[in-house]
Parts: sequence; structure tokens; C-alpha cells
Amino acid sequence: MIRDLLNAWGEVNLFTRPRRFGKSLNMSMLKAFFEIGSDKSLFEGLAISEEKALCEAYMGKFPVISISLKSVNGRDYESACSILRSVIGDEARRFETLLTESERLTETDKALYRQLITPDLNGDGNYTMSEATLKGSLKLLSSLLYKHYEKKVLILIDEYDVPLSKANDRGYYDQMVDLIRGIFDLALKTNESLYFAVMTGCLRVAKESIFTGLNNLRVLSVSTVGFNEYFGFTDPEVRAMLEYYNLAEKYDEVREWYDGYRFGNADIYCPWDVISYCAELRMDPVASPKDYWSNTSGNDAVRHFIEMTGSGVTKGEIESLIAGETVTKEIYEDLTYNRLYDSIDNIWSLLFMTGYLTQRGRPEGKRYQLTIPNREIRNIFTDQIMKMFKENVSRDGERLDVFCRALQNGDAAEVERQFNAYLKRTISIRDTFVRKPTKENFYHGILLGILGYKSDWYVKSNRESGEGFSDICIRIEDEDIGIIIETKYAGDALYDAACQEALSQIESLHYTDELREEGYHTIYRYGIACYKKKCRVVCVQENAGIDG
Repeated sequence: MIRDLLNAWGEVNLFTRPRRFGKSLNMSMLKAFFEIGSDKSLFEGLAISEEKALCEAYMGKFPVISISLKSVNGRDYESACSILRSVIGDEARRFETLLTESERLTETDKALYRQLITPDLNGDGNYTMSEATLKGSLKLLSSLLYKHYEKKVLILIDEYDVPLSKANDRGYYDQMVDLIRGIFDLALKTNESLYFAVMTGCLRVAKESIFTGLNNLRVLSVSTVGFNEYFGFTDPEVRAMLEYYNLAEKYDEVREWYDGYRFGNADIYCPWDVISYCAELRMDPVASPKDYWSNTSGNDAVRHFIEMTGSGVTKGEIESLIAGETVTKEIYEDLTYNRLYDSIDNIWSLLFMTGYLTQRGRPEGKRYQLTIPNREIRNIFTDQIMKMFKENVSRDGERLDVFCRALQNGDAAEVERQFNAYLKRTISIRDTFVRKPTKENFYHGILLGILGYKSDWYVKSNRESGEGFSDICIRIEDEDIGIIIETKYAGDALYDAACQEALSQIESLHYTDELREEGYHTIYRYGIACYKKKCRVVCVQENAGIDG
């Protein structure tokens, strides 16, 4: 990456990648390589050490300003500015030798430097720099470093777009845009002290927003061919890592869950997930894959996307994505945070750039074939779908009462009619890449979503608890009724056979024994077979311990 940055020259380079793909680590690497006084032993044995002439010319030869804006998330504009002053002030203080040792800086230069590092002793301990000084802070610091070292400066800005995202969430977006634009204009556009700059972020924010007139900006996004393999892990790297930790047998699981991203023309794994899963496997060798990436941030983009169903997004498009298929859409990479959810086109683009969707094949102009990259991200979509389904159920009390009344009366025909109506209305999760028991989980989840609003019923999901018992057991104590439900996936629409399989399982594995022992007078056994958006329901009743 270092070699390519220098050979494929760009004065200001912006890398946009989803969260948890190693952006900050790469920025630390650049600082460690270029900064004066760096520890050159860090790079011994690494690929860059083979570039002898390049290392001789560039390693440890430059002053480097390195800041991360990921903490600039104030509740209002003033608190955000205070945090930003701390970020830049703390970085400026790393160079206090400008005050104590520099013979090239004048007293005026040193007075200007003090404006960057003077604490507010009467306030909260932050820095006193005015907003005008804050806007010019990076340019000022770079000019002082250039004068002192007589070497042009590298500027590294990690997570450049976080202040804009937080400002948009909290209502001071226009003010923050003006501030960030001012800082970037001075530091990156009209700065004779700058050698080159690298920025990272999740989104490429439109030029007219904060990059006005910045003609030296080179954007390297998830769709760019170039620097593809430098953020995230490639397949050979994952194989080598698993071998190193004696986890080679977990390769298929790791690939299914955490591979699938396409950056430019490279296939990439999410590094955070692979590292997290390997760490867990070292403690628990039988640990199953799980969601790590989704726990590092909110998933508002997916929720907004699903909420657009019927207003620009069809159920069929979401169902196709869940099934592992592709959907062709136009992607617009120049966005502004205050317009992310203004149109469905923007949301498709947002999902693509933030890693919820990835590309397959090569784009045709702005048209991309989009798909969900892997099982982990598919789970985020399905979880949001189930949450929204439950919210919709709670708003339709009349249908809920009809379904539950039919269930407790053993009315299989009405249960089937109502459940079919629920399935028709919701987004179907027809994941073609999973085994039959996993397909059944969707229908099992729909039932639990409905039953969860019967506060006077005791509903136990044995599948969720991992027990080898029935899918759902219901106790209606006031009515002395017990209900056992077993769901089956009816492959090729063989509903009757699947229903009988479910009922046979209830009987052969004695699922109703516990209810009988507890003295329930009426017990219903339900076999429910589901395929796509249809179901078949069969009910067998027991009375006073005698099969009905």
C-alpha cells in the first residue's frame, strides 16, 4: 500500500470503506513508516522492506500530522467544536519541541503555535483556540513543522466524515459542514507545506458539501480498481491465519459468514469478524459463527431501507437479496449526510458504500449488480424484518385475536387462513443457501412474533433454547389448554407430507407428556408445513389424556 501510494501519486487521497475494515490500522501504519524518528524495525520482514530504494528515500523522513475524528460526536455544535479542539490540540502538543528546541521558528511563529496548545484553565480543560484558529489549525501546524524540519508534511485524517454524520443526527449539520470545509480548504487545497494527505471514511461526501474547489482529491472507494486488497483480508490471508491457529477446519464456516465483499476487482473478508471469531475459537473450540460486525454500530440504513417497502422498494427485491440473488441498481457515490434518506436511490447507494450490499461482476456505468455479501449481513436484514413484523403485529389487534382464538379452539382451517395472511403480508425470507432446519427458523420466528403479544399465555420456544423438544409449547392456564406446535419446511410444496412428519415427531418423541403430567385437560398438537408464502395446518386434539 505504501509503495502504491507513492508510485500512483495523488496529493490528497480519500479511502472510503465500511466500518471495521482496517482503515485506522492502515493510517497508523502510514504514520509509523513516514514519521521522523519512527521505529524502522516494525517493518523488518514485511513486503515493503524489500523496496530498498523506496525505504531509503521515505522511511522516517517526514513530519506527520495524524488525527482521528471518530470521537467528534458532540450533542451540539459547541461541544463538537470543543472535542475537535482537543483532538487537534493534543496532536499539536506532540510537537512541543517547536517551542523548546527550534531555532528556525521566530517568536511570532511560537506565539501562533501556543494558540493551538493553550488550555482553557477556567473551563473544562480543553483548548482556547477560537473558531477561526480552529479552521486554520492544521495548515498552521503543518507550516510550522515545514519551517522547523525543512521537510513538507504528511497529513492523515482518519474517519473524516464522523463529525458530519453526528451533526446530521443532532441538528447542527450546516454549521459542521462550514467548519470542516474551512479546515480542509486551508489544510489540503492551498497549503504549500503539504507533501501529501490521506483521509479515510465510510462515505464519499459530495464535493459541493466540503470538498469545494479541492481539485487535487483522489477518491478510492469500494468500487475503485486499485488498492483493493489493502483493506480487509483476502482468501489466502484467511487460510494462512486459520492454519496458524490450527483452525483450518473452520474455513468453510468463516467463508460463509464473513467473506463475500467485492472491492474493485478483489474478493475480501471483513477482518474484524475473522479476528473476533478466531479469538473466540481459541477459547471455545466448538463456538459457532455469530454477528460481530453488526454490534459495532447501529443498522439504521437497513431499517430505513425495509421501511421503504412499497415506496420505491418492492418486497420481491428484498426477498431476492435475502435469497442470495442480485438486484441491479444505479449507484451514486457523491452523497451528503443530510440527504441520505431523501430517496430510495440514495439508500441503495448508502447500503452499497457502507457494506450492507456489495457488487457482483463489473458495473455498467452507474448500474451495479448488488447482493448481500454473506450470512452475517443477511442476519442483520432478517433481524430487522422480524422486528418490523412484530411491530406490525402489535398494531393489528383484531387479526391477532382471531388467530389466537382459532389456535386455542383447535380450528386448523382458521389458523391456516390467518397464518397465510401473515405470510402474504410480510417479507418472505427464502434463503436458498441454508439447510432445511434453518429455513424453518423463519416460520418459527413469525409464529413467535405473533404469540409474543399474548401476555396471558405462557409461550416457550424450545428451538430458541436449544433443547431437543418441540418448536413451541403454549400453556393457557385459565382455559386449561396446552398446545404443541411443530413447524416443517415443505420442500417442493409437499405440505401434507410435511404436516404428517411434524405430527409424527410430536407423537414419537412424546412432546405432550409434560402437559399431560401437569394435568392439562385439552391438548392440541399442531403440525404446520410452510413453503415460500403459503402454509398448511393440521391439528390433532387430546382430551383428558385420550387421543381425539
